[in-house]
Amino acid sequence: MSDLGGKVALVTGGGQGIGRSIALRLAQGGADLALFDRDGGSLEKTAAEVRALGRRAAAFLGDVADEAAVARAVAGAEGELGPLAILVNNAGICRVAPFLETNIEDLREQLRVNVEGVFLCCQRVVPLMVKRRQGCVITMASFAGKSGRPYFAAYSASKFAVIGLTQAIAAEVAPFGVRVNAICPGIVVSTGMRREIEEAHRRFGLADTGERAKAIPLGRTAEPEDVAGVAAFLASPAADYITGEAIAVTGGLWMD
Repeated sequence: MSDLGGKVALVTGGGQGIGRSIALRLAQGGADLALFDRDGGSLEKTAAEVRALGRRAAAFLGDVADEAAVARAVAGAEGELGPLAILVNNAGICRVAPFLETNIEDLREQLRVNVEGVFLCCQRVVPLMVKRRQGCVITMASFAGKSGRPYFAAYSASKFAVIGLTQAIAAEVAPFGVRVNAICPGIVVSTGMRREIEEAHRRFGLADTGERAKAIPLGRTAEPEDVAGVAAFLASPAADYITGEAIAVTGGLWMD
């Protein structure tokens, strides 16, 4: 049996990008997957890929900041697949703009999805894990949540909040055997979010991804699979003594 054999994982934003890669990596490790996403087409495609790996998959359409949708997804996941052992809070959005041109609506929307979404999913799943005295939660933050980035003021604010929320929950539920950690990716290509960021960089005359990659010590940008590998590690028994961490996955672009 693999490290994750017999476990059930819920991945938000699991239909595409980093979420899809995490879902497939967990499935390769033996986990069954509940996928939660706003894009029905990509959601069903990823569910089919999970099933092709010989694992069970359930797909739930909805918004992570919609409390009723989160409740339905969690109840549906446990009903179809069994007790949730892993929660990956991956769903998120990014809006790039100079601070002086960032409107309050853009700030609120990033806080709604990136922070409230994590909060609501954790509030629904973590009590189940506490009751069972075991579980692993992984939240997707960013290296922009460790150091404020120009043109990313609202996004940075949301990801700083995610890291703080991660650490606060981790400290509170550690006595119950539940671990909570964050992953802080750097420049990840091959995702819809990266394409949107690239377009914004062109609009504001900022360096493109290729130029920014020159500053990465390991000499390349990340692929979604690079992040997925860290998520699989954190979900595995090998990480049983790790909680409350915000792990940078940046190729050395950010070093703690």
